[in-house]
Amino acid sequence: MASLVSLASSLTGSRYADGLVVVGISFGTAVLCEIISWILIYRTSSYKSLRSSIDKASKKLETMKNSSSSGGGSVSVVVKKSSKNKKMDRVESSLKESTRDLSLFKFKSGAVVAVVLFVVFGLLNSLFDGKPVAKLPFAPVSLVYKMSHRGLPGSDPTDCSMAFLYLLCSVSIRTNLQKFLGFSPPRGAAGASLFPVPDPKIS
Repeated sequence: MASLVSLASSLTGSRYADGLVVVGISFGTAVLCEIISWILIYRTSSYKSLRSSIDKASKKLETMKNSSSSGGGSVSVVVKKSSKNKKMDRVESSLKESTRDLSLFKFKSGAVVAVVLFVVFGLLNSLFDGKPVAKLPFAPVSLVYKMSHRGLPGSDPTDCSMAFLYLLCSVSIRTNLQKFLGFSPPRGAAGASLFPVPDPKIS
């Protein structure tokens, strides 16, 4: 990794070399994390089955909600709506169960990815500790300044620390990479959690 830093410095000059190294390593780490996730999760039949069931349930629920918004106020229509609401509740319960299973299934790869990110962050921190790696185009607000300038000497508000740049790159690069590769979470699993919020309809 030290050779990568020196190579970038010789090619781009000292002004932007450190920032480009952090961005490059962030991109490489994101690719590595997606490879790990593919090996442990995305290529398995269990994941494909769960994703398919979530997609189907999401589309079915959306169709049922759209169709329930139409109709008159007669007794027969009210009875039909009541029956349809029960079906929607069953579909919603199935969708929540599938998203919870998906979260649990992805947990094992998440632990491995967390270890990789921790190791890479430790290596970068040892290389760029107390050293600004980039210049912000503006002076950030106080809250952002505390994060972007953390661990840096001096008081220049446009100095950007490695940790702040690495955090921004890790979030944005991996999110867009997942979308590009088709590994982003299913639409119905958005916000899926191991600890779901209780349903307000359940007393």
